[in-house]
Amino acid sequence: MGAHRWSSARLGFVVCGYFAFFCGEIISRAEAGCRERENPNCCTGRNNECFEYSKRKTVCYCDTYCQKTGDCCEDYQRVCQISAAIDCVVGSWGPWSSCTSPCGVGSTERSRQVSIPPRNGGTPCPDLKQRRGCFGNNAICSTAKEVAKILPDSFKRNFKDPWRRPHMLMKEEKASYCVYLRVKQASAACKLKVWSAQLVKERLVCAECQSDAMSKSDRCGGDGLESIRTFWAAASVPGCHGSWVKESSSVGCRCPAYSVLFV
Repeated sequence: MGAHRWSSARLGFVVCGYFAFFCGEIISRAEAGCRERENPNCCTGRNNECFEYSKRKTVCYCDTYCQKTGDCCEDYQRVCQISAAIDCVVGSWGPWSSCTSPCGVGSTERSRQVSIPPRNGGTPCPDLKQRRGCFGNNAICSTAKEVAKILPDSFKRNFKDPWRRPHMLMKEEKASYCVYLRVKQASAACKLKVWSAQLVKERLVCAECQSDAMSKSDRCGGDGLESIRTFWAAASVPGCHGSWVKESSSVGCRCPAYSVLFV
């Protein structure tokens, strides 16, 4: 009788022990996941510190990035109230822009806008800009190809033709104008003469266009284009040539001493 009573009691302890273990496991598993994290339960973006343990005691995550890697905690959708992933949607491409170089090699680009941004780990947006090469052929390109011929200002300043007869028709005198150009390049041969040796890189030069050098269009050939590199050559110094960029011009003026003249 006593032995039977002891056996029943032992069996009861064993059953209760299993039941307690089973109940504890159920409770532990039910509580595992994002809900068990301290605030915040959920994290945005990619955050490797935003993790908890799954029902199987393995590491799971509660950040938005887990939807991509597939390692979210089982209660992630419910606790974080995350809806299905939404992929990025973009509009159609806009027109190509004008060539960055009006003359010669340049680039052009086009863009498009985001219609629907990605959410909840959806596919990110593709490139929103495209660029490709182009070759500018603007109407001003013919002017850009002109090479200015220059001489020191002492060459024709206050020059008077000693052979001109008083009764000979005088050429119509046109108002001169000045062009200020920034030297970008000068060949080594320019150092051979004192006046041309001053044509060094980044120096601002005043070039005067006088009446005798003007063409039918009332301008001097090669007088430059703003923000576009054009070329020049020293008429009295063989091998002296280079490039410059026009910065400004002024009508009815005279350049200061030690400047240059268009010829």
